[in-house]
Amino acid sequence: MHAPHPGRPADPLDLLELDSLLSDEERAVRDVVRTFCERRVDPHIAAWFERGGIEDIRGLTKELGELGLLGMHLEGYGCAGMSAVDYGLACLELEATDSGLRSLVSVQGSLAMYAIHAFGSEEQKEEWLPRMAAGTAIGCFGLTEPDSGSDPGSMRTSARRDGADWVLDGRKMWITNGSVAEVAVVWARTEDGVRGFVVPTDTPGFSAPEIKHKMSLRASVTSELVLDGVRLPGSAVLPGVRGLRGPLSCLSEARYGIAWGAMGAARSAFRAALAYAGDRVQFGRPISGFQLTQAKLTDMSLELNKGILLALHLGRIKDDRGLRPEQVSHGKLNNTRAALEICRTARTVLGANGISLEYPVIRHANNLESILTYEGTAEMHTLVIGQALTGQAAFR
Repeated sequence: MHAPHPGRPADPLDLLELDSLLSDEERAVRDVVRTFCERRVDPHIAAWFERGGIEDIRGLTKELGELGLLGMHLEGYGCAGMSAVDYGLACLELEATDSGLRSLVSVQGSLAMYAIHAFGSEEQKEEWLPRMAAGTAIGCFGLTEPDSGSDPGSMRTSARRDGADWVLDGRKMWITNGSVAEVAVVWARTEDGVRGFVVPTDTPGFSAPEIKHKMSLRASVTSELVLDGVRLPGSAVLPGVRGLRGPLSCLSEARYGIAWGAMGAARSAFRAALAYAGDRVQFGRPISGFQLTQAKLTDMSLELNKGILLALHLGRIKDDRGLRPEQVSHGKLNNTRAALEICRTARTVLGANGISLEYPVIRHANNLESILTYEGTAEMHTLVIGQALTGQAAFR
């Protein structure tokens, strides 16, 4: 039994001492990513968000590759082969800086690289994964369409055989990294069901116009993919999977990272609110001394700590035996919803300053409006959990 520590001051960002649940190696991974973000990205991210894009995204991606953060939970082909918890901790720190930064890493590693790693031929893996892990090639993942979001089975993008080749036609929408990618993993209907294709983005007929006028994820490249008679060799198809199991398994990888990442955005907003409440004087005293402000801070702390505990628990399960879809949905649904509420509450603590990019709160809140929706809406994750509870598929 451990003796109490009455003289040790509490860390307001870790009242439950969750840090003690991590190994020395896990804390080291976390600290490396945190230090990189604080040095390389934090001084610039508000300006990038306001301007609508990361400055020198290719240079930054190479730096992320040098740190081993791209496909870091994959084995071989230049990937770091780290644990699910290590990857989750990295996602938390990346999103504490900005959701757009975590999206860059997540789409690269958990969607594009994971699809090639899990379902690709040896030739596809050798061609793309080392470059993607190094950050010298950027990838994107083409599943969502203008009229097909939560129901990927209704996709219209098609691939037909023409001799030994494949010919792809269709459009994809809301594709992270699309306009800067060297390779796209594109899912399309074929006579044999949904198949995945590795598409070099310099292939004739492929274009990726960037989506402008976003009010969320502004530091992230978001694009439409247009495939107009894109001709690919027979070797372009991912041989290891048929049907929606392929793209959905990739989404589970990304959703796991989001469960961690959302808590990074929430931590950043909570930290800002806590510091501001201690400095802001009204009616002759810091507003942190008022009961209503303390109630807000307490609620934020409760949800933040619960969310981190949930993410860590899911990471331990993933490392031990893998996650079921409804477990991933628990993490994504709970933590994005909790993070958005933390940011909204933090905004009220900062008052009018809460809408200024001088503070991170409104930026995180805006970003989380997208995180709540992408990789499965709150409604779809609710129904995934509902099906696990009842055995009834309410969305079919």
